[in-house]
Amino acid sequence: MDSQQALLDSIDARTKLAGSNKMEILLFSLGTGEVFGINVFKVREVSQTPMITKTPNTPLGVEGVISLRGNIIPVISLAKFTNLEGAPTDTGHTMIVTEFSRHTQGFLVHDVDRIIRVDWDKVKPPQSMLMGNDALITAITELPDGKLVSILDVEQILARAIGVEEMPTLEKIQSTREHLVFFADDSTVARREITKVLEGMGVKYQQATNGLEAWEKLQAMATHVQHDGSLLRDQISVILTDAEMPEMDGYVLAKNIKADQRFNGIPVVMHSSLSSEANRAMGQSVGVDTYVGKFDPVIIADTLRPFLE
Repeated sequence: MDSQQALLDSIDARTKLAGSNKMEILLFSLGTGEVFGINVFKVREVSQTPMITKTPNTPLGVEGVISLRGNIIPVISLAKFTNLEGAPTDTGHTMIVTEFSRHTQGFLVHDVDRIIRVDWDKVKPPQSMLMGNDALITAITELPDGKLVSILDVEQILARAIGVEEMPTLEKIQSTREHLVFFADDSTVARREITKVLEGMGVKYQQATNGLEAWEKLQAMATHVQHDGSLLRDQISVILTDAEMPEMDGYVLAKNIKADQRFNGIPVVMHSSLSSEANRAMGQSVGVDTYVGKFDPVIIADTLRPFLE
């Protein structure tokens, strides 16, 4: 009963962040002067680095596997994987166990500092030189002392470390009207995969790389349609948004959409690597119509299909 109550209390505390445009970041070091971060929602636990079983033919930085309560999970040295100059040669004294996109894995770091809470509008996308297809930084924020925190794109790291599942053949949408899905996601990997799903379904799309960009584009579309005297729901069939994005998160984006009558009749689907009940509760609290985890192409297609046929 105590553990169940603790879970409910945790869900309640995290749910209160929904719509507040705030996030919690676990700060850690890779043994250099730089500070790195990961969203707390993705962290399952932190422990000392355990005994790792080496495996052959693994990519650089993948140290091997461990057994975690009966589950075999890969262990990745972030310093080696990111090829960070000046990092110690050892693999790291601390392991951050993360859970997202239906995968559990351990990330080895030099040490863990603390958890901070920041406003999403203080979390900025990296400069264009850091935003290529292989970029490992998804956002940057600044600490009160002026130090910058690089928030790692752990989905990109995971995709490069263990690969991305091959896209299955998806059934085309059977509809008499043309559909458009608007989606927002700051992860390069996620945007690429969502694009493949929508193209596989034969659906047109527009996209944004964060919540603020999405909201500005959606408002512009709403204004344009309003001047034409038509309805926005005839132009946009579904809005698909990530939960965690720089400048404006998906919860605030969904809250804004639901508060604007011009978007009436347009379902909002939240797409996130975070699959816990806390995140589903947060989505429901701001009016999200349905929630789908990353990243199973068939499940995403099946979630979108009822809104498109």
